[in-house]
Amino acid sequence: MLPHPAGLPSALLTPDQVVRELRHLPSAPKVLPRLKRLLTNCNSSMSEIVALIRLDPAISARVLQTANSAYYSKGVRCFTVDEAVNRVGYTQVYELVAYAVASQVLVRPLGAYGMEPDELWRMSVACALAAEMLAGLTGEERDIAYTVGLLHCVGLLAIDEWIQRNHPGRRLVSQGFPRETCEHERALLGFTQAETGASLLRHWDFPLSMSEPIRWQYFPRSTAGYQRLACLLHAAKWVRTMALAAPEAISPPAPDAWLLQPLHLTVPKLEQCAGEVRRQLAAINCLLDSSPPEAETIEFPGGLRQFTDRAV
Repeated sequence: MLPHPAGLPSALLTPDQVVRELRHLPSAPKVLPRLKRLLTNCNSSMSEIVALIRLDPAISARVLQTANSAYYSKGVRCFTVDEAVNRVGYTQVYELVAYAVASQVLVRPLGAYGMEPDELWRMSVACALAAEMLAGLTGEERDIAYTVGLLHCVGLLAIDEWIQRNHPGRRLVSQGFPRETCEHERALLGFTQAETGASLLRHWDFPLSMSEPIRWQYFPRSTAGYQRLACLLHAAKWVRTMALAAPEAISPPAPDAWLLQPLHLTVPKLEQCAGEVRRQLAAINCLLDSSPPEAETIEFPGGLRQFTDRAV
């Protein structure tokens, strides 16, 4: 354990306080639990889903951009959220919005952690893909696992802002999987990004079934009620680490067998998942790098009209 830094009010600090003091609180993830409720309600209409997406201009723009990518468009552009949602399909819209949320909330530098602007995003999406894949193997709900994976390290955002404001220049160094920056965070604050992330999810009105696995991601068998998803997240983080590692990097220690036992997973199965996540990440990079033209001219009976991407 590192010595406690002098001059910091950490003894009185709580994760909830760090979240309350956020000056730049990202709001986009609020759409995810609401969207999930709509998608799981057989009485929900497509118009309700579209109306929810349109509440956030940045998410709407990202949904349109992705729907107009080469992967989805097949040469035909769409110009409204309604068209975009119908194009990608009811079953794909949650994942599409989740990507949009991730790109809006998670693409930023984290000075206290020495992370580049897109590093947190790549970690989050890789973990989301891994968690979704493992959920399919273990009978857990795929959408919930995906979201938990996507937001598993959102606590880094809150802690980074608190450090930049209260102790600029301090760096928290990751020790790698499985504990990452736990020791440094506890020495400095008395708690970890996992606890802070769980507090942030509660602030966004996520259910305990999603916030608690994030809270217990470092010690997944210490929670009685949410052990399976916490263990799944822990395993997904190892898959994420393997999928993002450079070819010459030393592999992280495999998750303990007793953490995999509740899910009946094995290390060879996780290794297979890491290869698949690596392939999916490459496909996603191609998808998101495929930017549509800035404007397009279409001939109508009344003459030519020029369109640009817009969220309407």
